[in-house]
Amino acid sequence: MTTWQLLQGDVRETLASLPAASVQTCVTSPPYWGLRDYGHAGQIGLEATPAEYVARMVDVFAGVWRVLKDDGTLWLNLGDSYAGGGYANHKINGPEWFEAATLDKRQGRQQALKKACESQGIKPKDLVGIPWMVAFALRDAGWYLRSDIIWAKPNPMPESVTDRPTKAHEYLFLLTKSARYYYDAAAIAEPVARPDMTHRSAKVSPAQTAAFRGNAPTNIGRCGTDPEAGRNKRTVWTVATQPYPDAHFATYPEDLITPCILAGSRVGDTVLDCFNGSGTTGVVAVRHQRNYIGGELNPAYIELARTRIGNVAPMFAQEVA
Repeated sequence: MTTWQLLQGDVRETLASLPAASVQTCVTSPPYWGLRDYGHAGQIGLEATPAEYVARMVDVFAGVWRVLKDDGTLWLNLGDSYAGGGYANHKINGPEWFEAATLDKRQGRQQALKKACESQGIKPKDLVGIPWMVAFALRDAGWYLRSDIIWAKPNPMPESVTDRPTKAHEYLFLLTKSARYYYDAAAIAEPVARPDMTHRSAKVSPAQTAAFRGNAPTNIGRCGTDPEAGRNKRTVWTVATQPYPDAHFATYPEDLITPCILAGSRVGDTVLDCFNGSGTTGVVAVRHQRNYIGGELNPAYIELARTRIGNVAPMFAQEVA
């Protein structure tokens, strides 16, 4: 029987409580910079400048590095924001904060963010570039930056801007500790269209599955040669947003992270989400018979996640107190 557990506290403390090299893959989405106030002291995302946010991310993921196995992977979802302009005015701390805060408080926070960006040479209306800032900083810290995956949203949040395209994507980065790592390409192979444009589902034989696993460069992507096996998964993933109805904050959809868990771990491995939130990663992990550890600062979110994971866990996993 696999297990799951939720740890409440500061992310650095929860990570420090875990044994070294005990996690196969980490699938997570930290609070984005400057976009939302989750109403809890010590939260990430309200740093004074983009540089401070990036430095804090590097510090947090140093803790993830410690608990990951040498052949482990990190799947990191991050969204971006604009320096000033209509987007930030309406999204600065989320719709709930925007409605509840006074006009003076909203304007004060907006001006603070503008000054913070300008101090780093980022002009009002510039796209800040936070996801790539973090990705490059993690690479400089020793992580291998293996892939940038585009999460394409067919149902993006409407925007009132008329001088640029509506934002309809976020990034999902695949990072690793080592040049050689566990990655099950066969588990997430895509269907292939035949010349007559009919689609064949991905069917993988045991021999083909064995060929995928092992990470030899000659083996990676081999499914692209055989219509019966499917093709190697591409880097644009079209997944509709599906907010969890009991959560008043941003959640990523289960379909987005299922490939991460299937490719990054085996049945019985341990999956970590150090920014657990509503527990989406935990739901997917236990459903696929992986052990799960979730860390979360806000105790109210812990209870939300416990209920959500608990609804699916009895069939697959047992909670650890």
